[in-house]
Amino acid sequence: MSLVTQNNPGPVDAPVAPPKVVRQRRTRPGLLGLAVLLIALGGLGAAFAVTSVRATGSYLAVARPVEVGRVLGADDLVSVQVAGGQGLSPVPAQRIADVVGKRAAVSLVPGTLLTMRQLTDGPLLGPGQQQVSLGLDPARVPARKLHPGDKVQLVGTPARNDDGSDKPATTTRFTATVIDTYTPKSGDVVVYLALATRDVPAVVVLAAQDRVALVLTEAA
Repeated sequence: MSLVTQNNPGPVDAPVAPPKVVRQRRTRPGLLGLAVLLIALGGLGAAFAVTSVRATGSYLAVARPVEVGRVLGADDLVSVQVAGGQGLSPVPAQRIADVVGKRAAVSLVPGTLLTMRQLTDGPLLGPGQQQVSLGLDPARVPARKLHPGDKVQLVGTPARNDDGSDKPATTTRFTATVIDTYTPKSGDVVVYLALATRDVPAVVVLAAQDRVALVLTEAA
């Protein structure tokens, strides 16, 4: 018996898969513009932050308590570094010679920045004046905050009789200038005033009897 051997045919090519077509996404011009805008804003924000950090200067601050009317000395001040400072008007440290020798127009508190509005060249008391302080109920103060230089009028309120009724009104008025104010924890407002020397005794008596009120006649 004879065997017939069939020659092995050559390699047969397999079916070729069609190539995949990748669809390209269309870029929307609006989104591209928004991305560019956000990048630009981010850069501006970073630049502003760097500028703010770099905008540091030396300014004068109060080193110890300074009473109203006292002449300012170099030992009363200290130089501090302040970053930013927009909206503030502190005195630069290099101007210390311009403020030493001036008089404090208000009470200076340690740790606060010094401004030129807190100082004055002239005396707080004029000729023939004396300084008095009045502790008043807030309802008898004509403004939430009185400022140095405000012109006020002191009005004497009627006294009460022993039976509780008011005596006939004998109104007394005195003109004065505000030097400073202070509000302690008790809640009363302490007002420091420059008053004519001749009016001081009468005002002191009215204040002791709690019979004085303030009227603001001219703001500084």
